[in-house]
Amino acid sequence: MLVPPLVHGLLLALVIGIVAGLRAMMAPAAVAWAASRGALPLQGTWLAFLGWQFTPWIFTLLAAVELVTDQLPSTPSRKVPSQVAARIVTGGLSGAAIGYGVAAPLLGLGLGVLGAVIGTYGGAAVRARMAAAFGNDRPAALIEDAVAILGAVLVVTSL
Repeated sequence: MLVPPLVHGLLLALVIGIVAGLRAMMAPAAVAWAASRGALPLQGTWLAFLGWQFTPWIFTLLAAVELVTDQLPSTPSRKVPSQVAARIVTGGLSGAAIGYGVAAPLLGLGLGVLGAVIGTYGGAAVRARMAAAFGNDRPAALIEDAVAILGAVLVVTSL
């Protein structure tokens, strides 16, 4: 049975929100690449900037910096208010962009925010368990990086 396009798009908005909860800049980087390649019809919307020529490069640079800084011991917890807020904003933004693809930007925004909360707190819990099992946080962080990257790629290639 095929999934209706609206349900498919909204599921992708939720998943991209989860990606934002894991790595805040990964979601907008992926969405910006999709928009710049024409996979997301954002022209004439408030999110049109995601499809601009340099936007994907800027978000990709920010995502790469985040992947590096996440490995530093001085990096604050993702559960501090500023980190949660950033993940909610990028999850909502990315979810809304995907929502525009199925004519439901507000539902996409809401599901992106919900996904960001799930990814933030669920990701922290899973990472803590993995770090305890490994006896070291680094392998857990690298696995989480891989999940975020693969999740973003899967969402964008499913558009």
